[in-house]
Amino acid sequence: MYEAQVQVRWGDSDRLGHVNNTRFIEYMQEARIQFFTHAFSGAEGDERPRASVVRKMDVEFLVPVTDDSGPLTVEVSVLHVGTSSYTLRHVVKSRDGVTCGFGDAVLVAFDRRTETSRPLGANERAVLESHLDTAVAH
Repeated sequence: MYEAQVQVRWGDSDRLGHVNNTRFIEYMQEARIQFFTHAFSGAEGDERPRASVVRKMDVEFLVPVTDDSGPLTVEVSVLHVGTSSYTLRHVVKSRDGVTCGFGDAVLVAFDRRTETSRPLGANERAVLESHLDTAVAH
């Protein structure tokens, strides 16, 4: 599991002092980018993953995130690696370690030229499988 640190920004909250749910998804994206940067640094072959697009996201909000919740820790783990897609889990925790929510994102390897899905490359598959979490938990 990879742990990313994400800041709660001043403009992220609404008039009730809660972070807007759309920002929650942005935190997951920021953590995913940090994960990719970490996971693929030093990898053999291409050091960066090729293009992938988000196909589906499921998010469960458990506890409101507020300005005082941060910095947040977002735990990113790989749940599944398929032929052309993979699933990442993001668990968002407050600075006190309280789980505020979690979300799963299905990403599909994408060919920019044809704008269609493509099989995962050997390097991408190896890196993702090395981060596979066999103990799927919330």
